[in-house]
Amino acid sequence: MCTYPFVWTQKASAEEYTHGKAECVMELTTGRVLYESRGDLRLPMASTTKIATAATVLRLCENLQESVTIPSDAAGVEGSSVYLKAGENCTVEELLYGLMLRSGNDCATALALRFGGCLENFSSKMNETAQMAGALHTRFSNPHGLPAENHYTTARDLSYITRYAMKNPTFREIVATQYYPPKNWKNKNKMLYHYDGGIGVKTGYTKEAGRCLVTAAKRNGMTLICTVLNCPQTYERSASLLDDAFDAYQMQCLLRAGTVLPIQNGDKKLSGVVKEDYYYPLSDGENAQLEVRTRSISSKNKEIVGQFTIYLSKRLLFSGNLYKL
Repeated sequence: MCTYPFVWTQKASAEEYTHGKAECVMELTTGRVLYESRGDLRLPMASTTKIATAATVLRLCENLQESVTIPSDAAGVEGSSVYLKAGENCTVEELLYGLMLRSGNDCATALALRFGGCLENFSSKMNETAQMAGALHTRFSNPHGLPAENHYTTARDLSYITRYAMKNPTFREIVATQYYPPKNWKNKNKMLYHYDGGIGVKTGYTKEAGRCLVTAAKRNGMTLICTVLNCPQTYERSASLLDDAFDAYQMQCLLRAGTVLPIQNGDKKLSGVVKEDYYYPLSDGENAQLEVRTRSISSKNKEIVGQFTIYLSKRLLFSGNLYKL
């Protein structure tokens, strides 16, 4: 539930919230989609683009304290800005905070020019990041999200990109920051202040894209990513979707490290031990649909005696090795 009431634009029950044109709720560690509405619909995404911008910079950058001289092309970029001036020096880290907390289009441009040489080349690197994240229906044409031809994503893809980005500890730290003292910057994302467990990540708005929001929230050992695109009431709708998902699903351990499993091998009685924990978000009743299978294998590693597979409703979730006792 929300720890502080949002400012409602109208009195409405949960059922009367204005929905987004596309929506997706995904569990972070497994990538399981817990809820989706038009998740594959291609749409513009405004400044939520900057999730991919930051993830790409962090993939390419070797030193966050590197000083960047702001080029004239990055000063005075239209839209949201931290008012960079041509010739001033900022660290990559400062530009990332300006990018994600204040949605600086000037920060996005400065970072793209530094790590791509030109906006077109950096956009290609962003598309590489999307591919690495498993986002196959996304294309970036710029680093800031201003309207452009061939610049689109889907709610599911943007959730995958956010999942990829959230694996980086620096990204997680930046998007969870409410206030950045060195520059006196306050994060624009209200979910950090008003949603129980909110830990990021990015707002967005243009007339073409409408209001967009990607939220990450953690409760009871489970982290969810909620994406809403073109949604008039982004905060209210995101809070509702997250509450529903947290209520419906719990992170459960399917197999614990140290569990000994029998191995199917004809008439021989073999056993092997699991060496890792395997977790997955499950709703009520799904435990009964789980199935664990084992089989013996021949391996050059004499410590490996078999393999196991875990299925949910006959759909493969995990596979792994079983080791000699």
